Amino acid sequence: MDNQQYLSVTALTKYIKRKFDADPHLQDIYIRGEISNFKQHSSGHMYFTLKDEKARLLAVMFAANNNSLKFSPENGMKVLVRGDISVYEQSGQYQLYVKDMSPDGVGDLYLAYEQLKKKLEAKGLFSPHHKKAIPLYPKTVGIITSPTGAALRDILITIKRRYPIARIIIYPALVQGANAAKSIAKAIASANARREADVLIAGRGGGSIEELWAFNEEIVAESIFDSDIPIISAVGHETDFTIADFVADLRAPTPTGAAEQAVPHLNEVMERLMNRQNRLTRSVQELVNLEKTKLERLEKSYAFRYPRKMYEQKMEQLDKTVERLKRESGRYFLKKSEALQVLDTGLRKQHPYQAVSQSKEKLAAQKKILNRLMEGVVKENSRQFVHMTATLSALSPLKIMERGYGLVFTDDQSLVKSKEQVAKGDKITVQIKDGALQCEVQEIKERNDHE
Repeated sequence: MDNQQYLSVTALTKYIKRKFDADPHLQDIYIRGEISNFKQHSSGHMYFTLKDEKARLLAVMFAANNNSLKFSPENGMKVLVRGDISVYEQSGQYQLYVKDMSPDGVGDLYLAYEQLKKKLEAKGLFSPHHKKAIPLYPKTVGIITSPTGAALRDILITIKRRYPIARIIIYPALVQGANAAKSIAKAIASANARREADVLIAGRGGGSIEELWAFNEEIVAESIFDSDIPIISAVGHETDFTIADFVADLRAPTPTGAAEQAVPHLNEVMERLMNRQNRLTRSVQELVNLEKTKLERLEKSYAFRYPRKMYEQKMEQLDKTVERLKRESGRYFLKKSEALQVLDTGLRKQHPYQAVSQSKEKLAAQKKILNRLMEGVVKENSRQFVHMTATLSALSPLKIMERGYGLVFTDDQSLVKSKEQVAKGDKITVQIKDGALQCEVQEIKERNDHE
């Protein structure tokens, strides 16, 4: 076959591009979709993917067109765009060249991301109080990622370069797809159960929001929060933020950055150790020199050069001290003896014996006075008694009875003083000097003072 029948790739691509550009159905078309993989170049051009549930479309919006936008496009944002479909010859891909763009609500994934973020933040999963410290010198580093991903390679290279003495354990996990979230959570639980690693790195390389979505699942966030082992998140690129980044004990911008944060640089450690060793050596040397100087000063001192004279001086000082002690103690005892004598004299003056003797003398005098007073009282009372006895005897009814009088009593032993107390026929008793007469009233007469 003639070689002229073969087309070059460039020629074929140009032909396809002309077909696209000539098709009126692909010019000035209107499309609704969701933005993902959004990037804005330093030149001002915007590159992103426009997608829906079943398809994706590469798109570009040059700075001349996006300068008039009144909003900043973001991943997950649903938009309405107008533009032309054409072919980018260098890659042979067709893409949408956007001329105009307006927002059309928020994408489902982005909305779910914001809702879960608010929910977990309210539960306290993002709180700094729950963050665990990353060990300074980990013996074992655990890596939770895809065993075939570029992220694992970057982490391994960085750790081997910086800290080759660290042991590395890989906990394989799916990092993309429907089962990725469960796989990541299972790997975290397994690492905690095995208790082998001092720190864990969980992550993957960059991608669209759909590809990174496993790290936005609640099951992964809770697994990171419940982990007893500190976890460093390393998901995507520096501009990518996932729920796992907020829950993790430390966020790294990239997998390589996570490896750098997980382990120190061995050379730096060695340098710090050397510096500390040098400082310690200097400090010890300075201390030795100081003590040596003290020792030399002591060796040159009078006590070391003339110990016998020093001993004799101290003995002399001891003798003088003993003499001074005896002298002072004698003065002290004399002073205390004098004070004791004064107290003894005062005590004797105040001794209870003196007070008892004085009280006995007072008591004897009081007894004499009391006896005299009692004798006077008895004599006076005796005199009064005799007088009252004579008076009583003179007034006694018995004396009257001796003169021939008697006392009249009724049956109830009441003294009859009036005729009103008795009636004719009543029994009465007449008490006389030497007995009693039982009588009966036969007649009652009125008293006649003229008879």
